[in-house]
Order: sequence, then structure tokens, then C-alpha cells
Amino acid sequence: MNAKLNDVLWREEVGEGILLLTMNRPAQRNAIDLVLLDAMNAAFDAFVQEDRWRVAVLTGTPPAFCAGLDLKTFSAPDAPRQSVTALIQRVPHLGKPIIAAVGGAAYTGGLELALGCDFILASDDARFADTHAKIGALSGSGMGSRLPRAVGARFARQMMLSCQPIDAATALRVGLVNELLPAEQLLPRAVQIAEAIAAHDPALIRMSKSVIDKGTETTLAGALEIEAETLRRRKAEGAMSWSSGKPS
Repeated sequence: MNAKLNDVLWREEVGEGILLLTMNRPAQRNAIDLVLLDAMNAAFDAFVQEDRWRVAVLTGTPPAFCAGLDLKTFSAPDAPRQSVTALIQRVPHLGKPIIAAVGGAAYTGGLELALGCDFILASDDARFADTHAKIGALSGSGMGSRLPRAVGARFARQMMLSCQPIDAATALRVGLVNELLPAEQLLPRAVQIAEAIAAHDPALIRMSKSVIDKGTETTLAGALEIEAETLRRRKAEGAMSWSSGKPS
């Protein structure tokens, strides 16, 4: 990436095979503009294409995770908002695990970005909101589909219709986030989990992730068949191993 892209998105290896991506527009609460958009796409390209990367952690420079779209850039009727939609919709399909480490605000597009990650860890100062209705917009990036699957339809309605933010404790209670941590422990814990994931066979991790991802998009019967077919494929590849009498 060129120097300008490096300024708005920091890329750092924080463990063997672990890529830390830090959105860095703190004065704008890490809102996505065209430069950050290009930087994130380039970083995701490298994450997918380079075999050495096994897991990514996505976070933002304090005081926020991401406030969504930079309205100075994207408020015009002809602004390329579809490019941000494509970026957000890309995250769940990277094929490798990505963890959202959320401190401060994750609003609207920022919440959609976090929802696209495999799971979310949050600091105790995190806040989550969907403000599409407040600004007279309708999401095209998955808010109405992914949020109900994360927190249930009733709570998703409350968030999307009221546009009122929820605090980190509420996010934990409704299942939006996996763990709630003091701010200084957020990244160390995210890296610790990433290290545990990176220690396993990356092909097996991709298969396991695919079983969950595809299974949650279908019926229970369909999910069971996806799991069985994935196991058959794994066995056919001769990749099953046993240790101490237990499958691994």
C-alpha cells in the first residue's frame, strides 16, 4: 500500500500468522472514506491471498471502532456508496477467520462491519447502534439480515427502529458480543484467541468455518448435510488424524 493508505489503516503482524488491522482516522471516529475504503480492500486482498496469514483482528484507533460512512464523502446522491456495501459484504466471505475487537462506537456501517466478522469482542466502553432510519437511509449491507441473527428479531427491531445505542453490557447480554473486557485487555485477548485459532490446521479451520457459515443460512436438515458432506470431503483428502484415541 502507498503511504496514504498506510496512514489510515495500520497493518501489523502480532503473532505468527496473525494480521492486526487498525482503522486509523481517530478524528473522524474511523468513519470510512474513499482512502480507508481502498486501504481495507487492499488489506483484505493480502489477507486472503497470502498463505502466511491465518487469522485477522480488526479494530480501530480510539475513541471508536468505526462510525460508519464518512458523510462528507458519501452524502452526495452520486457518491459510490455501493463500494462500501461491497466492502462490508465481502468480510463474511474472506474464507479465513476475522475477529472484531470493538472499543468505543460501532455505529451503522461500523456495526455492519463488525457483524460481518466471525465474532466480536468488546471493551467496556463500546457502544453499538444502527442509525439508518435516523439519517433517512435503508441498509443494503446486511444490517436487516445479520443483526436479527445475532440478537434475535425483537431486539433487532428495537435497535433498527429506535436508532438508540446500546452499551457493551447490553450487547453482551443479547449475544451481539462474545466477551466484554477492560479496554486495556481488549487487543491482548483478541490476539490470544487468534493465536489459539492460528495454531490449528488452516485447511481444517476453513472447513469448520464454512460448515458454520453455510449451516446458519439453511435449515437444520440442510446444515447437517453440509456438515456430513464436509466430513466426507475431509476424509477423501486423507486429512483426518487421530491422537490419543480422539479425532483431531
